[in-house]
Amino acid sequence: MTAKQRIRRLAAWSIVVAFGVMGLKFVAWWMTGSVALYSDALESIVNVIAGFAAFWAISVSHKPADRDHQYGHHKAEYFSAVLEGVLIVVAALLIMGEVWRSWQNPAPIEQAWEGLAVNGVAAAINCVWALMLIRVGRKDKSPALEADGHHVMTDVVTSVGVIAGLVGAVLTGWYFLDPLLALLVAINILWQGWKVITSSLDGLMDRAVPVEEHVRIRDIISANSRGALEVHDLKTRIAGRATFIEFHMVVDAHMTVGESHAICDRIEEALEAEIPSVRIVIHVEPEDEAKLPPGTPAVPFA
Repeated sequence: MTAKQRIRRLAAWSIVVAFGVMGLKFVAWWMTGSVALYSDALESIVNVIAGFAAFWAISVSHKPADRDHQYGHHKAEYFSAVLEGVLIVVAALLIMGEVWRSWQNPAPIEQAWEGLAVNGVAAAINCVWALMLIRVGRKDKSPALEADGHHVMTDVVTSVGVIAGLVGAVLTGWYFLDPLLALLVAINILWQGWKVITSSLDGLMDRAVPVEEHVRIRDIISANSRGALEVHDLKTRIAGRATFIEFHMVVDAHMTVGESHAICDRIEEALEAEIPSVRIVIHVEPEDEAKLPPGTPAVPFA
């Protein structure tokens, strides 16, 4: 199975899993009447919507380049991640409204242990699925899939906190903990939504690769630039699963086009072997365009 097929299949199954978990959580809320469990169930609606959005974005991002999108459709996944972040914030605001109503009209929790058991099953399913989404999303460089995984993991943390708090409320009889827990859930959701949105905006703004990755790219180029005099102006950007690399390579002015092209091919093959879905642009220049002083050892970076 290719990375593309694996990502699409997981995105499709995310919708199915989200529906199942949402159903379990609403059953738990219906059994108990707990506003904290209601807040947990409400977030699951966002998971369903986000699952559909992620599937759409992943499908679009894997389309080949065309006349109107000559660099491909990789950034479509960032739109899904931004939408997911916005939906998370909306869910948090809805939860806060329910917290206010519950605080004004507190009520005891019914069938507490049965409801908590149902919610626990939903949390366990979510945990397994979130770990899989994050692992595959990072491996195959899918921002939408990884963002979906982090959102689901946030849901897991929320569920664990709610369950632990409600156990304490039932054992002590302090039912004011129910809306208080829901409020903490809403605050946590707001924070996670903010992180998802800012991370996606970085991608839309053509953020460069991390420093460690930049150094690795420089090392690969240096190790495969035999015959060149200098490399400078290395620039990178990330768009979804694709990494774009651009730099200038200085060669002897008397070198033939074929010889300089062979160096470019060697560098490109080395980068493609180490970095999935890489796009490379090399601008070849004569030696009078060098930025380092004459006599500098061959193939340094300016």
